[in-house]
Amino acid sequence: MSLNLEEKKEVVAELSARLAKAQTVVLAEYRGLPVEDITVLRSKARASGVYLRVLKNTLARRAVQGTPFEQLAGQMVGPLAYGISDDPVAAARVLHAYAKGNDKLVIKGGMMPNYLMSAKEVANLATMPSREELLAKLLGTMQAPIAKFVQTLNEVPGRFVRTVAAVRDQKEQAAA
Repeated sequence: MSLNLEEKKEVVAELSARLAKAQTVVLAEYRGLPVEDITVLRSKARASGVYLRVLKNTLARRAVQGTPFEQLAGQMVGPLAYGISDDPVAAARVLHAYAKGNDKLVIKGGMMPNYLMSAKEVANLATMPSREELLAKLLGTMQAPIAKFVQTLNEVPGRFVRTVAAVRDQKEQAAA
């Protein structure tokens, strides 16, 4: 199904608007992937807040012109699905997870604003802990010294109480 000139302009404008606020773009080749599998991938992407689109590369090249993702135009070769997300990790995570389970989907590369990534770098990005996990680890690290300090302070009266209880028990045994 071919698009007329006006429809192509709309697609380019929509993609340019998405790219203006995007944090990550991931390119994945879907050669040989059945339509049912692409539909499953689209639903997973939608659930994760990732905009997934299959486009002609010429339209995608026009859309990236003038955006921080302009360097990505050199990697736009072959049948590609474009994963675009506002979350820096979401697109990489969704496409990487799906590619692990389906060998016909191959990640070709990606880009963060003004930083071109290889397929290996996209995989590394996908396996990074989420922001929430990193914040939880940071909070745990920050709380550890305080918790140990409170535990140490609590040990002094605890030891005193145990000593008094031991003396009491000893006197009770002597009296009996």
